[in-house]
Amino acid sequence: MYAAATSVALVGGDVRPVEVQVHIGRAQEAFKLSGLPDTALREAKDRVRSAIHSTGVKFPNRTVTVNLAPAGLQKAGTDFDLPIALGILAANRDIPDLARVISVGELALDGRVKGGAAAIGGAVLSARSDAPCLAPQAEAAAAASVPGSSVFGVASLAQAVEMLHHGLDGEATPSGASFPAEDDAEDLSDVRGQPIPARAVEIAAAGGHHLLFHGPPGGGKTMLARRLRGLLPYLDESEAVEVALVYAAASLRRGIDVRRPFRAPHHTASRPALVGGGSGVAVPGEVSLAHRGVLFLDELAEFPRSNLDTLRQPLEDGSVTVARRGTTSTFPSRFQLVAATNPCPCGFRGDRRRPCECRPSAVSRYRLRVSGPLMDRFDLIVKVDRPQVTDGFHPAEPTASVRGRVQGAQATLRAGVSFGGKASAVVSRALEAGLLTARGAGRVRDVSTTIAALFELDRVGVEHVEEAMALRVDW
Repeated sequence: MYAAATSVALVGGDVRPVEVQVHIGRAQEAFKLSGLPDTALREAKDRVRSAIHSTGVKFPNRTVTVNLAPAGLQKAGTDFDLPIALGILAANRDIPDLARVISVGELALDGRVKGGAAAIGGAVLSARSDAPCLAPQAEAAAAASVPGSSVFGVASLAQAVEMLHHGLDGEATPSGASFPAEDDAEDLSDVRGQPIPARAVEIAAAGGHHLLFHGPPGGGKTMLARRLRGLLPYLDESEAVEVALVYAAASLRRGIDVRRPFRAPHHTASRPALVGGGSGVAVPGEVSLAHRGVLFLDELAEFPRSNLDTLRQPLEDGSVTVARRGTTSTFPSRFQLVAATNPCPCGFRGDRRRPCECRPSAVSRYRLRVSGPLMDRFDLIVKVDRPQVTDGFHPAEPTASVRGRVQGAQATLRAGVSFGGKASAVVSRALEAGLLTARGAGRVRDVSTTIAALFELDRVGVEHVEEAMALRVDW
């Protein structure tokens, strides 16, 4: 006897349908599983057998062969438990045919369906194929927020069997999307005495520019960086689904959240943790988990230089390809890079209050930890000094008002901003004098265009180029 169920595999930043083919033979009891399963998936045999017994149905006392097709695609995780169990029950004629039903979920030994990160993938496949999806009840509301999906939450295998007997006639799970009226990000007005760095944050938000803060400890570099996300526009529905799929591929639950991701890995993070990889099926790294959002690298010079240089390709291409034996996975990685660093090992080089104790050779070695090609990819390089009482601790503008200007500038940029002849001449002279590289000149042009848009101008002037160059001074 034969039956097939449909499930889903998360491949890169997308979903692939997986056909769970089940054949029940005539030989003595055995359970065979094929189709490149990982260790957790191979252990599904024990979970599925116990879960079926818990529903009151006798497990077939014959050879059960399960193949996960396409057989050449690596499968990982425990979310194939439910479709395997349903496929066995369908092959044994205990439930109706499953040809038009998608299912995902991990099974407990007592038959409960536990939450799995792949539920969002099942919902995406449901929307694409116009088919119903059975998902763990704990994840159903978040998965149901995928536009066009039809998701039914189930708490147990017995409930799934009952629903299939009734033909899924009930109402699907309602959407549980997260569409906040206000972002919970920290407010820019918390920053005091730092008008130029706050201005840099506004420009970075308006134009999607990469930003580096450098300066002594206590200046507020990290505080400034963490306020950037609150100035960015919310994700649209398709972008939110795209980000949720990346998180699901990393076995993380994000749901359909329209707030942009903000990732801040520690400087001890390994190279696979940054760009993706791992043993077995490749999982996305921090550059992909920050897709459509912000990747913040605090203490930039403390990261191993070789790890930092792996960021150059994702920054340029907006994606990263991870090769593993017999397979490759491509994850999206279109993120905004924000970093903060001290100017020297002791941290006080150039400080107005405390002298630097580092030798020139130590300072040179410290700065060489960040390569020139990576530094060249920062559009804005801004010094953040510790504010003094005499400067006045005036707060920056609230996030809400700055966000309004940012949105206006983005509309102006979409309409088009031209580059004036005098402005172009300033950039050309800086390039000829060796003050800018070719890539750096392009960055200055982009930033000055954003600055002009913040003034709601459709043409870049000399003053905009001068401000852009002043906000890109090597540390």
